[in-house]
Amino acid sequence: MYMTQGLHRTLQRRPRDEALRYLGRGLSYSELADRVARLAGGLRALGVETGERVAMLSLNSQRYIEYFMAVPWAGAVLNPVNYRWSPAEIRYSLDDSETSVLIVDETFKNIGARLAGEAKTLRQVIYAGDGELPPGMLSYEALIAGSEPVEDAYRHGNDLAGIFYTGGTTGFPKGVMLSHNNLCSSAVGTLNAGALGADSRFLHVMPMFHLADFAVTNSQFATGGMHVVVPGYDPQRMLEAISAERVTDVLLAPTLIQMALEWMERNPERAAQLDLSSLRNLIYGAAPMSQTLLARARAAFPSARFYQGYGMTELAPSVTLLMPEFHSDAGIASGKMRSIGTAVSMVEVKIVDVHGVEVPRGTVGEIAVRGPNVMLGYWNRPEATAQAIRNGWMHTGDGGYMDDEGFVYLVDRLKDMIVSGGENVYSAEVENAVVSHPAVAQCAVIGVPHEKWGETVHAVVVTKPGHSVTLEEIQIHCRELIAGYKCPRSVSFVDAMPLSGVGKVLKTELRKPYWEK
Repeated sequence: MYMTQGLHRTLQRRPRDEALRYLGRGLSYSELADRVARLAGGLRALGVETGERVAMLSLNSQRYIEYFMAVPWAGAVLNPVNYRWSPAEIRYSLDDSETSVLIVDETFKNIGARLAGEAKTLRQVIYAGDGELPPGMLSYEALIAGSEPVEDAYRHGNDLAGIFYTGGTTGFPKGVMLSHNNLCSSAVGTLNAGALGADSRFLHVMPMFHLADFAVTNSQFATGGMHVVVPGYDPQRMLEAISAERVTDVLLAPTLIQMALEWMERNPERAAQLDLSSLRNLIYGAAPMSQTLLARARAAFPSARFYQGYGMTELAPSVTLLMPEFHSDAGIASGKMRSIGTAVSMVEVKIVDVHGVEVPRGTVGEIAVRGPNVMLGYWNRPEATAQAIRNGWMHTGDGGYMDDEGFVYLVDRLKDMIVSGGENVYSAEVENAVVSHPAVAQCAVIGVPHEKWGETVHAVVVTKPGHSVTLEEIQIHCRELIAGYKCPRSVSFVDAMPLSGVGKVLKTELRKPYWEK
């Protein structure tokens, strides 16, 4: 398996078909393949060697799609950067992965200039914007125009395709190494569920640095479908794109679905002018969807089938899917709607105890996964890799149980992960930031319920004797260390933390006032 195979196949069969739509402009498969081959040639001319890391820090764009194909075409390794991170976090990921080339767009050119002087192994920053070329950077378009197309390096199988950084409980991101086999097998699993196809027009509205969106990118290339790209999420822009571009498929977090419905309710006349009948499949993930929200979404998008996906970066990312029939009235009545579905094709799932032994059906344990989607490991972290992958099974750290028909039910996040607006926030990382404030003696971070975002980050703080601190002061301090979306949105001050017999903070006790109302 190799990521560029779908591009080659569609180029051979349908070169004049539109591959991509961005800001009202189209690009055929022939034009896309030429730009990809020339960008790959440009990267090689810059000295990028086989296996070297090339990063991109950008909003969604046509050029992001080209980057995803050109880097493996050149024989290099992808490193999509989370643009919501602080500069310090981005620099860490570039240094950790020893990235040599960084591509930035107009939005992030200033950060790119700063990183050019700070990142240890960065040799070149490429400007993929339409404004004036920043000093010291190389023009993306000039690189393509001035480079000859090169042959595909044909990286494949277990060759490293990308390093995808995910937030870590130690306070630093971990680089997840995914191979061509990992990413392609995950794409096949999605396709076998019946979503997407050669006639699909998929809307990229989720951030392209997210592996969830990249997974659908791979599925679209595998089938030869069209990519419709908008720079980022805005409910009006998304709905207008669906109408104008006749979008058939979209991937969203439930929070974003809710925001779209709220916009339609606030703007009934404008919403009535939109034709959303082209939408066939709405895939959602990152968090469950309530039955109330599902009912509203079904009414707003009556032509769409709903899929729920569960996965994680380490699994490239697909693990389970809840199919459209279980989003119907009958499916809801059966109780299956409460599940995260069954394993996708080529993937095995089981629920295990602390010793890795499978537990009886209906018993809560840890979700473990085996298949060709399991990561190669964590970049330069053999101990963490050995802890996560045992006897071929990836231990997810998520708690759940399985019923007699193989449906998996997620019951807890064993890693104390908070899901806020579709973004994963690791409590230990936030705790490390908060407790570094000079007035804070101890901190525990939990997720508390929020109507729009699902959960928000809440800090429980014990201050040092004679000291005081406000929420605003904590937020200002944290923004220097971690991304803004990870910073606490609320805080409570206590004299002491509830502790277990061995001195561990009992977060279950901290959560009770918020979740047991």
